[in-house]
Amino acid sequence: MSSPMDISVPNLEGVKISDQNGVPLAPPPASPSNVPHEKFQVSVEVCLKPSSTARPDDVQKAVEQMLEKRSLSYVDGPIPVPNDDPFLMENVHRICICDTDEWVKNHDILLFWQVKPIVHVFQLSEEGPCEELTGDGQLSSFNEWILPAKEFDGMWESLIYESGLKQRLLRYAASALLFTEKGVDPFLVSWNRIILLHGPPGTGKTSLCKALAQKLSIRFSSRYPQCQLIEVNAHSLFSKWFSESGKLVAKLFQKIQEMIEEENNLVFVLIDEVESLAAARKAALSGSEPSDSIRVVNALLTQMDKLKSSPNVIILTTSNITAAIDIAFVDRADIKAYVGPPTLQARYEILRSCLQELIRTGIISNIQGSSQYILSDYVTLKEKLNMHEIQEAQTTFHLCKQLAEAAEACEGLSGRTLRKLPFLAHAELDNPYCCDPNKLLNTMIDTARRERSELPD
Repeated sequence: MSSPMDISVPNLEGVKISDQNGVPLAPPPASPSNVPHEKFQVSVEVCLKPSSTARPDDVQKAVEQMLEKRSLSYVDGPIPVPNDDPFLMENVHRICICDTDEWVKNHDILLFWQVKPIVHVFQLSEEGPCEELTGDGQLSSFNEWILPAKEFDGMWESLIYESGLKQRLLRYAASALLFTEKGVDPFLVSWNRIILLHGPPGTGKTSLCKALAQKLSIRFSSRYPQCQLIEVNAHSLFSKWFSESGKLVAKLFQKIQEMIEEENNLVFVLIDEVESLAAARKAALSGSEPSDSIRVVNALLTQMDKLKSSPNVIILTTSNITAAIDIAFVDRADIKAYVGPPTLQARYEILRSCLQELIRTGIISNIQGSSQYILSDYVTLKEKLNMHEIQEAQTTFHLCKQLAEAAEACEGLSGRTLRKLPFLAHAELDNPYCCDPNKLLNTMIDTARRERSELPD
């Protein structure tokens, strides 16, 4: 991941900027009405050290001042904490620029005069999941995380999907919370704050829900200083005494209702494999499902409708079997996003991130200057393949071509399997302590073909 460049201009105001030939460069032109060009809002996430006791507002101001002084170009990635700022050095673990790809096309760079940085300061919770215990020895009905949680740190960045899916979810959540905050009449404009991600197993739907909750807890921390994720164990809501299942759903949502009574608390409710709760009424009515399924569906829908009046709750659901979900539940979801197997570009980027990590940690050897070794992304590689002359070192270009071959060989494999592939290939090597990148990639291709041959028809 590339880092933002520090261009040696102290500040835009009152400074003439020239290119390398001395030709003056002007900031973006003003509109005809002499109003300055609208700036792009770019998120800058600041993670505090666990030991920090600094006020987030103070850290935010210090980071904003630092960004003004350094006159950065804005691209996704970490930027170093300045050594000459003792306050930031003492309190800040990392600073990261996020989501510039929403504004930038064709690998352009956002320059400092085009950007309004929005600084989000947060501190990771290290408490881990709190399991709700029951007195009768039954399986817990939900797990609870305080967000942002250490367990989910970096998860959002590791998930690679079709362009636009993650941004779509972020924008949806922002609109849903804004409409409620502003008191928009739900009888005139309807929204439910319910997201349904559906698709085959292994595509990262559950991880995406958790990562989305983590990301939103960071982005909305100034409005909601407390955030919680409630992961519902759907199967536990089916009591061994069938008639009790509806009561268990009501009991669970009563606890959620208590959490959201605190106005400064933002609550995310994750119901994984929601089809096990919202089983089709048709199946129950036909006799293939017990009548208790109808009670559970009714109880679930009733409790969800009650949450509509609360501005500080978002329901995240996943399903591997979309056809098995009750139609009334599907209709309540604002977003119904299909999460399918990764495309060729997504497969390449997933494998590239895996290899970049193995290079960083020294697992892959025999690369000169390996700690700074950067593999081309998919778009850049395609551009280089179309060029008549390759300016890049042949070693790098050859590795990227091999990586593209591996991505092609992985067609049909899930993202979950792709993340395991480098490990499985490494385990096949004769000498795991001397890992040649070319040999590893060839082994990955063979391993991918074997994994594909073992897929069920």
